[in-house]
Amino acid sequence: MSEGATAGNPIRVMIVEDQHLIRRAFRTMLSLLPDIDVVAEAGDGHEAIRLARLSCPDVILMDLQMPRLGGVAATRQILADLPDTRVIVLTTFDTDEMIFDAISAGASAYLLKDADEADILATIRGQTRLSSSVAEKLMGEVRRTHKIGDHADDQPGEPLTDREHTILALVSAGRSNKEIANQLLLAEGTVKNYVSRIMEKLNVRSRTELAIKTLKSGRQ
Repeated sequence: MSEGATAGNPIRVMIVEDQHLIRRAFRTMLSLLPDIDVVAEAGDGHEAIRLARLSCPDVILMDLQMPRLGGVAATRQILADLPDTRVIVLTTFDTDEMIFDAISAGASAYLLKDADEADILATIRGQTRLSSSVAEKLMGEVRRTHKIGDHADDQPGEPLTDREHTILALVSAGRSNKEIANQLLLAEGTVKNYVSRIMEKLNVRSRTELAIKTLKSGRQ
């Protein structure tokens, strides 16, 4: 269930997409599900900001390239107004700049429009998913800049160990604890403890914040 939804109530979703046929296809898919309620649709960033303020959605499916105002700027403004709303980028573009800008603006997930329906629905319902090409780009960026200990503002306390750096890179690439455990041949509970320790060291509260902080530290 979405973090913005309450128990027993459907997840309130807004679709932001400038292409009418694509917007209608998403609305049709989501309207068939009893736990999801499409409360608004917008065709550009300005309209998205206005309708988000009126409808207060739990989740927004956000395109990036739109007329008048793009998805990154709209995401930043919407989250300033509605910090509990989750923005899921759903786009055809996976350039490094767009990915990092969207995540830095506060997007909680980044999916391409050819993503599996199951991944889109799982993300709406609260899981954090990334399209494979996006995860690979994030992984490369995190590996390149993962020595957060070099940035005093990012890590005022105890530095990360080599193992923690590795796990941080995988978390920032969207991997689940189970996936990390399988890749590193660790128990899932051990990975969970590592992630908790990393979050404590870096003073963040969620896995998404970990990814954002890592990317920001590498782009300062």
